[in-house]
Amino acid sequence: MDEVIVERPAPHVAVVRLNRPEARNALNQAVRTGLAEQFAALGADPDVRAIVLTGGDSIFAAGADLRDLADRSAIEIMLRQAHRLWQAIAACPKPVIAAVNGLAWGGGCELAMHADLIVAGEGASFCQPEVKVGVMPGAGGTQRLTRAVGKFKAMKLALTGLPVSAREADAMGLVSEVVPDAEVQARALELAVLIASRPPLAVAQIKEVLIAGEDASLETGLMLERKAFQLLFASRDQKEGMHAFLEKRAPQFVGA
Repeated sequence: MDEVIVERPAPHVAVVRLNRPEARNALNQAVRTGLAEQFAALGADPDVRAIVLTGGDSIFAAGADLRDLADRSAIEIMLRQAHRLWQAIAACPKPVIAAVNGLAWGGGCELAMHADLIVAGEGASFCQPEVKVGVMPGAGGTQRLTRAVGKFKAMKLALTGLPVSAREADAMGLVSEVVPDAEVQARALELAVLIASRPPLAVAQIKEVLIAGEDASLETGLMLERKAFQLLFASRDQKEGMHAFLEKRAPQFVGA
């Protein structure tokens, strides 16, 4: 059984689904490798304009597979080069929407934070419990979390290992929106279809500039934004979009 499944439910949209229900979608090396391979392929596929990342209707991912880690040495962990597998997700140029039902704990929370939007069900929970087993987050749970929610909320999550509900996560800025559990998958797909209908070059520039600007000065970020804005006037989609608006018709974006 494939541990990572890719589906194409709508034009220009892919769904990447974790498929280890017997292990609550725990992230072992095979899952991380599968995710890296699929995101690298989808990121390079010109037909894909948006990606939904999910674990399914009942659980997102319960974290790392401790059976695979408990007796490993520091050198074994280092030689795994797991950060390269995570980077394949972070570097994906296509917008990624995490659809989170149930637990997004440990590596599952870190995986969700690799997305660009997070749609959480009302019953979802987020947690960085690594401190409870003698380690710490190792795939962005201190760095991405701090950038998302600020120092004091991140410290509380990482130092206590306690979970927060979807509503708490929403209030602290960790998720994009919260919907009823039964609507998570449909809402994430709806957003993906909507984004896929937007001009692909503009979408790509928005994602690239927004992420690059996070760690830049305001002046540098504004320069990146300005240059990307100017560049888009060389695209056919810019002409199509503005003329369609003026002509009161639906635009037909082709990504050129």
